[in-house]
Amino acid sequence: MIFKNRQLIFHNFATMKKVYLDNASTTAIRPEVIQEMTKVMADDFGNPSSTHSFGRNGKTILELSRKSIARHLNCSAQEIIFTSGGTEANNWILRSAVEDLKIERIITSKIEHHAVLYAALALQADYNIQIDYVKISSDGSIDLTHLSNLLSEEKKTIVSLMHVNNETGAILDLERVGVICKQYNTLFHSDTVQSVGKTEIDLQKIPVDFIVASAHKFHGPKGIGFAFIRKNSGLQPLLFGGEQEKGLRAGTEAVHQIAGMAKALSVSYENLDSERKYISDLKVYLIEQLEIHFPGFRINGKKEDFYNIINIILPFSSDKTSMLLFSLDMKGIAVSRGSACQSGSIKPSHVLKEMLSETDLKLPNLRISFSHYNTREDIDWLIESLKTL
Repeated sequence: MIFKNRQLIFHNFATMKKVYLDNASTTAIRPEVIQEMTKVMADDFGNPSSTHSFGRNGKTILELSRKSIARHLNCSAQEIIFTSGGTEANNWILRSAVEDLKIERIITSKIEHHAVLYAALALQADYNIQIDYVKISSDGSIDLTHLSNLLSEEKKTIVSLMHVNNETGAILDLERVGVICKQYNTLFHSDTVQSVGKTEIDLQKIPVDFIVASAHKFHGPKGIGFAFIRKNSGLQPLLFGGEQEKGLRAGTEAVHQIAGMAKALSVSYENLDSERKYISDLKVYLIEQLEIHFPGFRINGKKEDFYNIINIILPFSSDKTSMLLFSLDMKGIAVSRGSACQSGSIKPSHVLKEMLSETDLKLPNLRISFSHYNTREDIDWLIESLKTL
């Protein structure tokens, strides 16, 4: 009897409606990207550093992919360096800035991704560099007046501020920050993992020295990304070995993943306007439904933050916090949460900690992030499921 009950539970879970609303975490790979990668894996397996025809074919795919990515960002192909993703790229840029460019100070914020925050702390431990944190407003935006004040202290500096916050969707004005950094003759690095492929980035127009991307955030494969390194930056490699990637990133390039990433970026930008409008409408619909069914809910940040991310506090008691994600998962809904778990086993979100009071930090909180694969029916199921909690 117990075995039959378990079978029934498993069957119900396997056949229930599945709703994926965690696209800021990772995205589903587009079918045409899988097709592109499968073709390259089957037909073009040569090492791109080899001089024979198999290697030359791999090298051609590699460089065409590099040109395609550069074209979408309006930079030169030589400025695109392939990495394993955003974490590696962030670590490389910050470490080389300190070790090779003799940077003495990193200006960042306490709401950055840990790939930046922990890299900065490691550099502080290794080189005793100064770290200054820009003030954050209650809506999660960066205080640019405070940034200017910090930059008035003359010290060899790199500013590292993310373009779109991965938890709240707060948007940084890249162009304005770039101008401020240029005014103070300071290097500017931005973690653009959440924005590449989802909004226009013109690197001729924006005075940023370094940006990074991960393919799995724009419907490409995991384990591949790139860094934009502006010409003549002086950056040196983090990894040593072969002469791949202009001598800046040793290791045989993953040609099939790079081809998949280039394809994913191309398709994303070809469909940018239509998909952005579709996803924006979904976000508006969710807010409307929340206002109807949960009038006490609050948005962490602003309604106008990035179009595919919304972070909310639900009007539930704090004792619902610990089981919220589990309860939704049991209904087939994938979302994420940044607030503290009642049991204390989960640390509070470092982002929300900078924005919320201690009381609000304990309340049930959700980050909901969309893609073009989502529907209004997905939102209806989320709302119905929240009503049962």
